[in-house]
Amino acid sequence: SMTKFERENPDSIQQSRRLRIAKGSGNKIEEVTKLIKQFEDMRKVMKQFSNPAAAAKMMRGMPKMPQGKM
Repeated sequence: SMTKFERENPDSIQQSRRLRIAKGSGNKIEEVTKLIKQFEDMRKVMKQFSNPAAAAKMMRGMPKMPQGKM
């Protein structure tokens, strides 16, 4: 029950719109707020990965996979 504008610009969603989205999707307003926060956090991470230098720095900080586990 989100408009195209709301999906493209989740930071523009005010409390009254969050309530409408919650009612339309059968969820609580807290769940909608949590989903929007998670989306915004993931958007920031993906934006960092678009910068090759920043992506390489993040990858260096991740633990290595044990050999033969893939």
